[in-house]
Amino acid sequence: MPEQSERSEQRPRSPLDLAEGDPFGPHNLPYGVFSTADDPARRRVGVRIGSHVLDAGAAARALGSPYASLLAQPALNPLMAAGRTAWRDVRRALTAWVTSPAHRAAVEPLLHPLDGPGAVTLHLPYEVADYVDFYASEHHASNVGRMFRPDGEPLTPNWKHLPIGYHGRSGTVVVSGTDIVRPSGQRKAPQDAAPVFGPSTKLDIEAEVGFLVGTPSELGRPVPLRDFRDHVFGLTLLNDWSARDVQAWEYVPLGPFLGKSFATSVSAWVTPLEALDAARVAPPARDFPLLPYLDDADEDEPGGFELHITVRINGEVVAEPPFSTMYWTAAQQLAHMTVNGASLRTGDLYGSGTVSGPETHQRGSLLELTWNGRDALELTCGKRTFLEDGDEVTLTAWAPGPDGVKVGLGEVAGRIAPAV
Repeated sequence: MPEQSERSEQRPRSPLDLAEGDPFGPHNLPYGVFSTADDPARRRVGVRIGSHVLDAGAAARALGSPYASLLAQPALNPLMAAGRTAWRDVRRALTAWVTSPAHRAAVEPLLHPLDGPGAVTLHLPYEVADYVDFYASEHHASNVGRMFRPDGEPLTPNWKHLPIGYHGRSGTVVVSGTDIVRPSGQRKAPQDAAPVFGPSTKLDIEAEVGFLVGTPSELGRPVPLRDFRDHVFGLTLLNDWSARDVQAWEYVPLGPFLGKSFATSVSAWVTPLEALDAARVAPPARDFPLLPYLDDADEDEPGGFELHITVRINGEVVAEPPFSTMYWTAAQQLAHMTVNGASLRTGDLYGSGTVSGPETHQRGSLLELTWNGRDALELTCGKRTFLEDGDEVTLTAWAPGPDGVKVGLGEVAGRIAPAV
């Protein structure tokens, strides 16, 4: 018996034996796409479990899943297009594969480490169709209004009637870890007689949450609030990089363009909506009547999500924006962007807009944190009003999960490279 006990103690720990409370445990199982060093050209769908990624397609084949063909793809789009029943069935199967002892022999060889020797490379996990970004935080919108319209109302007259948004550039959505080249463009300070051209001197971040459309919709048919879960596959952290000086000169009268379109960073992981059931919360109390297609008072579930976001610059925490304070919900945004009959496509991505709370340390942009450069942040790396070349910005987040465990959202990071 002593010899058996010693052999048991020396047996390598399985990647499936996670520490209690691991935020990437079986209750989470976010999706991504990865490749390995020995086969770098082959991208495959993976599911994160702890500090490893499971080759979902290989597991599905080994275990005889009817969804093997959806998981044996180089992107998530086929799975996303398959619809809510497939999403539910695949998630249940994945949960069984990583928790049942009967499947360990088949599953363990298909796990790849995220770090260290043999680490995988993570890729943008879906093909982006369209990209829309909103302006849904009352605190953020009010701060911006106070900055730029100090003698007027902080919010524009339409703000509480509808979720304001703009169409971005889907081709410049990049995966976490991609360097962000400082953009150049026209800029004109109020005191300047004429605009100048050159690298942005007010490069900023916007801490956001992105929602990813799976099931498409028919052209001419709006998507009502109640159909949110039927169309949205999951969510992801998103950083909508912003050149504030370029944006300030160009945005009147048509809104953001080159000040935004140079890059948008997203996490390599997509968290299924089902993993966030315990994080659903009511949005802030509304003090303004909503038109029927946006009125969510009688919906079956609350429209908000309790997500706790942390923003770091060069490893140092600068803000902790709470997503639960967002005035407009993801379901309302989806309803509004389709109410004119615009159709959804698999891979459509829409951002929440900057997440900001009522407190100074909860502001999700440097524009707010430094009050447009007036109040520099005192960081270990030096003072910052806006981003400098070499700065690395990292967004992380967690949400409450079942039985008190946390659900981790995949981080999104990007380092600023000099202008070309």
